Amino acid sequence: MHRPRPTLESVARRAGVSRATVSRVVNGSTKVGEDSREAVLSAIQELGYIPNQAARSLVTQRTDSFALVLPEEPGRVFSDDRFFPGVVRGVSQELEAADKQLVLMMARSAASRDRIERFALARHVDGVMVASMHGADPLPAALARMGIPVVCNERVPGPASPPYVGVDNAAGAALAVEHLIRSGRTRIATVAGPQDMVAGMDRLSGYRAALDGARLAAHVAVGDFTQESGAVAMRELLAREPRLDGVFVASDLMAIGVLRALRRAGRRVPDDVAVVGFDDIEPARYTEPPLTTVRQPIDGIGRRLARQLLRLTAGESIEPALVLPTELVVRESA
Repeated sequence: MHRPRPTLESVARRAGVSRATVSRVVNGSTKVGEDSREAVLSAIQELGYIPNQAARSLVTQRTDSFALVLPEEPGRVFSDDRFFPGVVRGVSQELEAADKQLVLMMARSAASRDRIERFALARHVDGVMVASMHGADPLPAALARMGIPVVCNERVPGPASPPYVGVDNAAGAALAVEHLIRSGRTRIATVAGPQDMVAGMDRLSGYRAALDGARLAAHVAVGDFTQESGAVAMRELLAREPRLDGVFVASDLMAIGVLRALRRAGRRVPDDVAVVGFDDIEPARYTEPPLTTVRQPIDGIGRRLARQLLRLTAGESIEPALVLPTELVVRESA
């Protein structure tokens, strides 16, 4: 026999309160005594009552949904780059714990950014997280001007960056290069990341600072955080300076390509050339040889992104810049 769906009235009867009191509890009002609130919540659980989300949103002006925007092509997001699933996993874990919904959006073109701006302006989400930005991406500033709470995963270049959660990329790169210098390497190259991204720029700056401190020459090639670009860049560096004995690679994915290029060029790792990557992705443990790398807390970035945005939308003050530390993980490649 079909069981009738519980209503506000049935919850009110079970809790021994008025319908208005049940409505206030469901909509998050603070104007309800603790005893009444507990009675209503208990009745909701016992009856299996499911609030009408649309009606609740009209009352509270909240959707309990948050967007994670990745300014990338779908092919890049769903590639073997573990940054994206790591951030998504961290964000979704934090939002799930807070009983909130995640909306995943990609914005690599002006048209897609306009679509996201319209979506946010219509208040289909309560706030936006933006990760993997290229250049001075206009989206975060546009959202902030609209009054949409926004948190980024890196600082936005320019005078007024929205709040962001990032890692100390420059310090991490310096750790990697200093390790190579301590091991006796004197001709140290880098395969830098894209120079329209803060991570790529800061890791190159950290590499240069460490070499400057040791009065060593820089040898730079630029990749795009893919394996193939790492292999291409390494071949370019060897053609320019065949005597290279160390290389700092701005991502582990590129480092996998570097290892392949060195092997094909007949260079032994680490005997001839020591290699250090960045990210500490899972495959770094299983390369040949296992990759020395700089660990950044990718899942932690996602969790803190969501946590900061939840605090911001709750009206709490947050740190304008939350910078997470990195650490060197030494394995056989260096």
